[in-house]
Amino acid sequence: MFEHGAIEVHDAHQNNLKHVDLKIPKYQITVFAGLSGSGKSSLVFDTIAAASRRELNETFPSFTQQYLPKYGQPQVGRIEHLPVAIVIEQKRIGKNARSTLATYTGIYSLIRLLFSRAGKPFVGYSDTFSFNLPQGMCPTCQGLGYVDDIDANALIDPSKSLNQGAITFVSFGPNTWRWRRYANSGLFDNDKPLKDYTDHEMDMLLNAPQQQLKGAPSEWPHTALYEGVIPRIRRSIIGKKEAEHHKEALAKIVTRKPCPDCHGTRLRPEVLTCKIDNTNIADVLAMDLVHALKFLQEINVPLVADVIREVATKIQSLIDIGLGYLTLDRSTETLSGGETQRIKIAKFLTSALVDMVYILDEPSVGLHPHDIQLIKNALINLKKKGNTILVVEHNPELIPIADYVVEIGPKAGKGGGQVTFTGTYDQLLHSHTMTGQYLKRPLRYRTPRQFSESISLQHVKTHNLKNVNVDIPLGVETVISGVAGSGKSSLVDALRPRLKEPFIDLSQGAIGTNIRSTPVTYLDILDDIRKLFAKASGASTSLFSYNGKGACPRCKGKGVTITNMAFMDPVVQECEMCHGKRYNDEALSHLYHGKTISDVLNMPIETAITFFKETSEIYRKLVNMQRVGLDYLTLGQPLTTLSGGELQRLKLAVQLNKTGTIYLLDEPTAGLHMKDVAKLIKLFDELVAAGNTLIIVEHNLEVISKADWLIDVGPDAGIYGGQILYAGVPEQAQAQPESRTGVALKAYNDSRRHSE
Repeated sequence: MFEHGAIEVHDAHQNNLKHVDLKIPKYQITVFAGLSGSGKSSLVFDTIAAASRRELNETFPSFTQQYLPKYGQPQVGRIEHLPVAIVIEQKRIGKNARSTLATYTGIYSLIRLLFSRAGKPFVGYSDTFSFNLPQGMCPTCQGLGYVDDIDANALIDPSKSLNQGAITFVSFGPNTWRWRRYANSGLFDNDKPLKDYTDHEMDMLLNAPQQQLKGAPSEWPHTALYEGVIPRIRRSIIGKKEAEHHKEALAKIVTRKPCPDCHGTRLRPEVLTCKIDNTNIADVLAMDLVHALKFLQEINVPLVADVIREVATKIQSLIDIGLGYLTLDRSTETLSGGETQRIKIAKFLTSALVDMVYILDEPSVGLHPHDIQLIKNALINLKKKGNTILVVEHNPELIPIADYVVEIGPKAGKGGGQVTFTGTYDQLLHSHTMTGQYLKRPLRYRTPRQFSESISLQHVKTHNLKNVNVDIPLGVETVISGVAGSGKSSLVDALRPRLKEPFIDLSQGAIGTNIRSTPVTYLDILDDIRKLFAKASGASTSLFSYNGKGACPRCKGKGVTITNMAFMDPVVQECEMCHGKRYNDEALSHLYHGKTISDVLNMPIETAITFFKETSEIYRKLVNMQRVGLDYLTLGQPLTTLSGGELQRLKLAVQLNKTGTIYLLDEPTAGLHMKDVAKLIKLFDELVAAGNTLIIVEHNLEVISKADWLIDVGPDAGIYGGQILYAGVPEQAQAQPESRTGVALKAYNDSRRHSE
């Protein structure tokens, strides 16, 4: 196993790692397994990857280093024989309306070159075909392909005057700074209802372009320009950071439609007159990758043979990894984390660099077992080129790819951080480790619970769904499965408007986290805990806030001091005044049941449940954390230290506090070990037993086997999917060869029968 050398880690003690020593074989695929929170990411990302990136950055001059991303000094003795690391994470690509699959992958630059050289008639060079440059972009929509119309009627209440709040859009209310730009303009009678305005007054209020005011009253700022409400919202809110804060309000006033001049192509009309084989560049960008490749292969112009070969290589690698259904003009902000990660993997498959260490963060997330096979092939190809692959993974479908397995455990949080197993996959199966035991188990199907009511969806054509009809049962657990991009989420989108009863929508949206966010703040129980301390001590509640009166004066309640070191990494140190407790001496002098406020925040939730047994509201919320398997976290642990799987379950724990009869869940097992998945399945059973309906978009075969009903969408993704392949009891799907999920269920059990 180590005949070609090893990456040697000595004394890793980052986060919860307990002084780990480890050898990782080079030129092999090593999978890191273990419970969520056990320390896998601390070892692989925060230690190995951080050390490699840091060393690489230090090869650049200090002037350059100040512009490079900063990676803190990992807590590790030393790492030997460490290659350059390329980290392929699950992060979605930034929300840039101009970024498409073609621009992100570099395919667009090559297609622009192709049309500038081989297109007829000649209309210009490569830049002329870019919708992101003035030479090529449609002037009406500035190359975005759409225009935003603002509905004036949704902005105002005609029965009110400016003083009464006639401008109803958020941040334009009476006495706000934006409101003053109208009230102090001298253009309007501030007490006159808008319905009595002349056409000119209404036009000045709503539509006037930026202009200097003549004879403005003294309250009007000298340098200010006057601007109507609609152009002002368009200029200063839409497309700016502030739009994030006003998403709901904007949704009510903005209607987005294809640009009337370029019809969504983003380009000037003359650019579209240039064609190859009767096809213009916008037609090519609208094709999915499979059709785009076919178009390229039929071009026979010697001048552009090299360009076609290069772009075909890029497209083929994306098709090979299962993304052939994506169109070239697909906006990157609509891609899932799983799709983004596969695009990155495909990019490196065409790279000539070797002897790298590729580090992947749960590449199975968001993928059906059918897609996982494609990921396996890609990783094996990366290895064959002469690279070392490290994969943090929980999925029993992907772990068997490992040449070598490292399990971290035995528990999560403080109870983890140790290496509990190293060896081959076969050795793991024959070991008594937690992961080995779970991997051997075949699926056991439940006896389906009966249902009497269902929601009938008829002739659904949302996105790629092909006029489907399906019934979704109520009062039981239904899983909607299918390959990534097959139409599962589209089916749920069609279902939402039909849900008359209150429902809890647990999508995979991120939780806004910062250094001050902790489980107690997220669960909204910090105020309750502070009140208990205030009542016991007679002090004010603000004394027990590390964001308020109780904050340590040195670190301002952060528990650490951060010193900026110019072009070097900032130095983060435990605050020497409060020793990381966040509080000042006065706050720490008061006790509740023998504990300081800092002692309480350092308690694991498991302990806190007993401590707060008498306080029903706090107790109930903490028990919900236990139900989703997060009781190893401490009450005051920064949420910035949590993994994606932990954040997902934290969100679920909070939603359990609400009352609702229908739960919509989107891949709740993302990032979870098989043991944690078993806990979730138990929780789902409790929710159904209490009379709730569960509708879960999920790929995990264990969850599917324990559901009452299965709806399988496919067979493939995009235009190649969108059909209902199976609807019925999960166990019987195994007998349906056209059901991708049924085939995967059968294959999973067949592969484990010999292990029993």
